[in-house]
Amino acid sequence: MSTTDATTPFLYRPPTEPWLVVLHEDDEILVLAKQSGLLSVAGKPAEHADCLESRAKAEYPQARIVHRLDRETSGVIVMAMNAKSHRHLGLQFERRKVSKRYIARVWGEVAQDRGVVDLPLACDWPNRPKQMVDIEGGRAALTEWEVLEREQGATRLSLSPRTGRSHQLRVHMLSIGHPILGDSFYATGAAFTSANRLQLHAESLTLHHPSDGKLTTFTAPCPF
Repeated sequence: MSTTDATTPFLYRPPTEPWLVVLHEDDEILVLAKQSGLLSVAGKPAEHADCLESRAKAEYPQARIVHRLDRETSGVIVMAMNAKSHRHLGLQFERRKVSKRYIARVWGEVAQDRGVVDLPLACDWPNRPKQMVDIEGGRAALTEWEVLEREQGATRLSLSPRTGRSHQLRVHMLSIGHPILGDSFYATGAAFTSANRLQLHAESLTLHHPSDGKLTTFTAPCPF
């Protein structure tokens, strides 16, 4: 069974070592590696104040959040260092000019070598923040995937989302019968208990640098 749902608040114990991992910094952008278990932005309860954004702002007061990763997801996040860069990066995400590559370990041995999941998503309101496939009323969502390695009872995948819907990769993997290992929302039974964290990592982020428009890639090694 999942240990987290919409009515049960999660016990928040964010990792503290290392406190903040900086992959790159310059006058325009700050690139960080978020740890699994750390919120991207603060939650409403006072005990959820510690987050990647607050830690970054303590050292870089001008830094502004541009996008987020789920609490359980680790990997690359970019922040803007000024208002102009914030607008520039925001438009790139909005217009899908940013490329993201994730690594995931999923339940079961995936038969095909690669594929595409093209299923619209919507909020599962009675169980929010969970999302669900909604063919009629959902927003378009597309994920490309490729097998990297088959293990006994699990498969390591490369995931490339072409849209940025909430929980997109998690729901899309569930929809093809291969939930991500350790997923507290969508995995059940052994698929949930076989990993001590969500096995989803934002390995690379490719964007146009706000200073000159040059296409630049930042990476964070997968920790699992």
